[in-house]
Amino acid sequence: MSEMNDFNKAVIEEFRANEGKVGGFFADATLLLLHTTGAKSGLERVNPVMYLADGERYVIVASKAGAPTHPDWYHNIIANSEGSVEIGTEKFQVLATVAAEPERTQLYEKVEAMNPTFTEYKNKTTRVIPIVILTRKS
Repeated sequence: MSEMNDFNKAVIEEFRANEGKVGGFFADATLLLLHTTGAKSGLERVNPVMYLADGERYVIVASKAGAPTHPDWYHNIIANSEGSVEIGTEKFQVLATVAAEPERTQLYEKVEAMNPTFTEYKNKTTRVIPIVILTRKS
């Protein structure tokens, strides 16, 4: 198992043990667990992801800490836009859409205001970092 998978596994366990609260890097962050279906494997994947509440929507950033490639969960969402999230102790189904311009830039600026680390990620890469909007399914 990779170092990142070990890190994510520990965060997921802490999240679930503490009703959505975690320490360390994510201590002051709004965090959700994103459940996607693997684009290639078809298996369920779970990733801890910081989010911004935007009205009834949840905004997540496919930053991968400014890496030159998109995170795996982003490719999974492109392949299958239906998934689920855990926020606190609640779990519900969502539909994911990728924000188009100019909304993508507007939402990214809101995320940067919430957490300036996202400015560092943006400056670290030449790719346009996607914004994904999660909407609760009724």
